[in-house]
Order: sequence, then structure tokens, then C-alpha cells
Amino acid sequence: MTETQVISIDGMGGDDGAQMVIAGIERFAKSNLDTRFLVFGDESVLKPLLDATQHAKSRSEIRHTDKSVSMEAKPAQAVRQGKGTSMWGAIEAVKKGEASAVVSAGNTGALMAMAKLILRTMEGIHRPALCASWPTERGLIAVLDLGADITADAEQLAEFAIMGDAFAKAVHHKKEPSVALLNIGSEDMKGNDTLRYAASMLNEPEMTLNYIGFVEGNDISFGKADVIVTDGFTGNVALKTAEGAVKLIGQFLRESLTSSLFGKIGALIAKPALNRLKEKIDPRQANGAVFLGLKGIVVKSHGGTDAFGFEKAISVAADMGSCHFAEFIEPSLARLKMVVEENEKKNLSETEAAE
Repeated sequence: MTETQVISIDGMGGDDGAQMVIAGIERFAKSNLDTRFLVFGDESVLKPLLDATQHAKSRSEIRHTDKSVSMEAKPAQAVRQGKGTSMWGAIEAVKKGEASAVVSAGNTGALMAMAKLILRTMEGIHRPALCASWPTERGLIAVLDLGADITADAEQLAEFAIMGDAFAKAVHHKKEPSVALLNIGSEDMKGNDTLRYAASMLNEPEMTLNYIGFVEGNDISFGKADVIVTDGFTGNVALKTAEGAVKLIGQFLRESLTSSLFGKIGALIAKPALNRLKEKIDPRQANGAVFLGLKGIVVKSHGGTDAFGFEKAISVAADMGSCHFAEFIEPSLARLKMVVEENEKKNLSETEAAE
């Protein structure tokens, strides 16, 4: 990043609230001198925290709000009562062009509902998708949709593929990311009609994506593709299953290493290797999911993260905010529209011929 970028921050979101948020801003500001911040929330809470920072204070502007969105609020309730909250103000700053992206560790459902209402969906996109970085054997990959919506038709899956490709280029710095559809098998005949039709569209010569076909669930962790596309229901189940598996393995490992004297001695000897393992599976490293397909960049940080994790979410916002995402995907969306229209004409001609 060379030009000064402005990131909008929901200063009151997250389990640990403003203290964690400001500490995360400080960490990011220390090594990114070309970024400024608009921090929305209760000034009486935010100002003392910012005044205590070395780097963030001079590059942050507090926008006072009297209200914030609770982590327990239902999306519909949050939207009805949203105006005047730190989350609403932070999103609105993106709509007004005051910031290139917004970051919030607040209520996920509320953030999604407010962002869709305030920013609206991009032209050429039927539904937004939640995209996140997923740690694998080959490094981070992009997986979407992780729960923005529970269903997706073939055209929407193709749109997700286009957006995921752009995300991988902007955030993971992949020059030509490989793209795959999540399926129950890698063979072409596997899966339902929706998946097979989406695959046929992505295989069309007009589409310039590096589409490699179907992958199975176990291929995700091995990083078989740089971008893995699925519907929101399947993606969310896969995400929660992976999170649970990592926690279970961690619990088994702790029990094994602390259950006996020899186990404790072994843990001490293996401490450097265990620390490297801990770093690799640390969810904070991949913190920061993006609602793709909106007329603005919205990044959701995990609510239970710390300053290190929130810094990572801001980094995702900075990368996405500086990549001109909408302009980047417009040509691909236009090509997809052409493919869809050609398929519709072909189907109509075949129907008329059969009659």
C-alpha cells in the first residue's frame, strides 16, 4: 500500500470490547504508517484507550455513538434499532466513501443484515458470500460461502468462484489461484445437478478462472485448491466440524502430555516443535472473514479474538480495500452473464426443437 487508506472500525464490538479493538489498531498502526482509522463508539471509553497508544492515537479519529449492538441481539432487532450504533456508523462510513473498508468483531448476524441494508448488493451478484482464510498443508486458502446464505444455485456458485478468485489474489497474493467446487467426489458425474451445471459454466472457454474441478471435504485441509466454493449450509458445517476437530486434537494432546511424569518430560523436550505446531493451527492467523458481493468491503473479526487476531482482520480489510474489488471482478461477471445467456438460448432452442 502506497496511498493513505482509511479503515472504519466498530470500536465497541467483540467479547472484550474497546480494549481489544484499540490494542489491535495499535499493533497494525505500528507497521502500517499509511493507514488512518475512523473509530466508532463511546468516546468516553475509546479516548483514554487511544491516548495511551503510541502509534494509533495520531492516526485515529473517534466518531462518537451513544449505542452499540449487543452480541445477543437478533439481526432483525439490530437493524430496526441500528441507527446510532457503532456498527451502523462504521458501515455507513464505507457507503459515504469516507473509508475503504469496515472491520467489526461484533454480532455476526447483525453485521451481515446491516451491511446488506446499508451497502446493498453489487450489480451482477445475486447474493453475497462469506469468505474466510482456511489454514492448510500448503498455507492459507479461501473458502466460501461459510454461511451468508444456506442455499445457492449454479449461477450463484459461479459468482462465488469469481469473488473467491479475487479474494485469493488480493489477500493471499496468488497470481493465478486454482478454483474448485466442493463435492462428495472428484469425478465429473458426482454431485447434484446444481454442482454439475456450475462446473459446466466454470469450464466454458469464456471464463478465465483456473478451474480445476471437484474436490472432496478431506481435500480442504491439504490445500488441493486455492479457492474452494460451496453453498453456505455446507460451508458452515465444514467450518464448524474443522474447528471442533482441532479443539478435540488439542485436548487429546494436552491430556497425553500432562497425564504422567514421562509425558511432561516429553512435552518439555518437544516444546519448540509444539510451539511451531501451535502457531500453524492458531485461528488468529486466519482471522478476518469478508462479506463478498456488497458495494463495500465488510470484514468480520471473530468476537473472541485478541489484539493479535484483530490486527489480522484489519490487514485483510486493508488488502481488500486497496484492490478495487468491484472493478476487479466486473469483467468476469460480464463473461459469466454471457455464458448464462448462451446456455439459456441453447436450452430454449432444444426445447422448441423437441416440440
